[in-house]
Amino acid sequence: MSLSRTVQRTVLTTALLSVSALAFPASAQAAPLPPACQEALLTTLDKFPVTDFTVPDKVQSAMLVEVMNLSDADQKAITQEACAAWNNWATKNGQAVATDLDTRYRNAAGPACNKFTTSAIGTIKKFAPNIPAQTRDLEKVAKKVWQNSMEKLSTEATNADCRKAYNGVKAGW
Repeated sequence: MSLSRTVQRTVLTTALLSVSALAFPASAQAAPLPPACQEALLTTLDKFPVTDFTVPDKVQSAMLVEVMNLSDADQKAITQEACAAWNNWATKNGQAVATDLDTRYRNAAGPACNKFTTSAIGTIKKFAPNIPAQTRDLEKVAKKVWQNSMEKLSTEATNADCRKAYNGVKAGW
């Protein structure tokens, strides 16, 4: 698996599904991932088959940095139970999430950064309440990754439209 595919999995999971903690590269972990979390890493992207939705490179980079810098306490949210619940939910709901993302992305105006933020936050807000309770600690970590990434992007973006887009969603869902 290429680094690019790993980053895409990490970002898609983080931005869209409130469980970025599932898709950590193994090198970011103090201990090996539980089996269900390894499964999530390998199959999450396939469970959400988007066709139009795209994550800008700068967003991928910012989120990857946040994931790599998670504290030991945040990493403890990555449990077998949470990942198994996530995998089951993703299998049942992946197509609906992907369809929603693609539709929102196609309908959003402006540059790619705005299309990304509009579609991602809209889909997250729609589906996050239905994610199993066993994943709530993962969701807290995902929110932290999202908020820190969007804060960083909102201050560093050189395009005014992108600064506005990232600033508008940095509070999360």
